Amino acid sequence: MPLLPLEPCLFPGDLFEQTALGTDSPDTWFVLHTRPRAEKALARKFLARELPFFLPLYQRRWQSRGRVQRSYLPLFPGYVFLRGDNDTRIAALETNLVANVLPVPDQRRLNADLMRVHQLMGSGSTLSPEDHLTPGTPVEIIAGPLAGLEGKILRRGKHLHFFIEVQFLQRGVSVDIESWMFQPLRRPGAGLAAAACRD
Repeated sequence: MPLLPLEPCLFPGDLFEQTALGTDSPDTWFVLHTRPRAEKALARKFLARELPFFLPLYQRRWQSRGRVQRSYLPLFPGYVFLRGDNDTRIAALETNLVANVLPVPDQRRLNADLMRVHQLMGSGSTLSPEDHLTPGTPVEIIAGPLAGLEGKILRRGKHLHFFIEVQFLQRGVSVDIESWMFQPLRRPGAGLAAAACRD
């Protein structure tokens, strides 16, 4: 049993369907740099006010006194992604939990990266945060729950990891993968899809 249950990481549930490329919405992404350890508190405030947000989480497991413990932690510590207009940005600043609002010059790129992270979360795979970008072979997943997703393959010892980059933050997320599940990427930009957060 987790020390703390999984809290909402996305609002509304169809946020990434609404932000699909090609829509005419005037809303944009804001990257909020939070005060220390304030990511979940900020997400709770956004949920209470029904402000569109995304807080990528992963499950961390460890052993304590012979028992397996788990908790849900931010994949990108110190950051919450907010979707909206200038009034939404001001509402976020009024929480006193935001240290800085980072401008996003490439909205389409950030949206695509966040959609892929969201799909990884919904796959049920064990996620690992990655602190910096690492060179790797571009691939497309062709089998399993991540089919159609694009990223890079990294090798660590005998294990292969599928790596998704969030270029704006210069960080990423990785999952273990088998060699039969991917092929070298042949066409850029194919196969982005959204999936629901998994409880």
